[in-house]
Amino acid sequence: MPKMVDPVERRREVAEAVWRVVRRDGLDRASVREVAREAGLSMGSLRHYFAAQSELLDFTLRTIIERIDRRIAALPEEADPRLRAERVLAELLPMDAERAAENQVWLAFTARALVDPGLRAVREQAHDRLRDGCRELVRRLLPDEADHHRERETDRLHALVDGLAVHAATRPDVYTPHRMRSALALHLDELECAPRGRGTAGSG
Repeated sequence: MPKMVDPVERRREVAEAVWRVVRRDGLDRASVREVAREAGLSMGSLRHYFAAQSELLDFTLRTIIERIDRRIAALPEEADPRLRAERVLAELLPMDAERAAENQVWLAFTARALVDPGLRAVREQAHDRLRDGCRELVRRLLPDEADHHRERETDRLHALVDGLAVHAATRPDVYTPHRMRSALALHLDELECAPRGRGTAGSG
């Protein structure tokens, strides 16, 4: 009997093949032909799952988002908003080899999204979700602050996470996991301790 193939697992394997090609040769080389060769599949077999390169790249980008979502969803419930923030933010940054690979591929796709409308739409969705996540962490850390203060702190936290991700990809020897954790801890210390206006958005 022919071996049964799990389509979900096969698509995951193909996405991982895209990662390897992108990290080794760059996103421009991630053609259907090259990815099929990397995955050990024929062109016909790969096109059974992805009819065109655009579908392949879209799926790969969404796979990264889903992996991060699953990791965050698997975090234990935490009543302490500071500890919750530290754990969630650590899942967004390249703290180990797996997340470093995600980060490198993600940044390659981000650059491509500047000229690819399909990828741009996915990238914008991810941007908005990250900002919403930062906003929720800030809301928990500063429950009594006015909305406009929390929006400012959301901007700062979002920019810090994005900046650390870029620095870690370009200078991993400098922006080590320890240094990134220290930067996050310092920012959260300042966030919790700095005096700010209280009350409604029109105050102070």
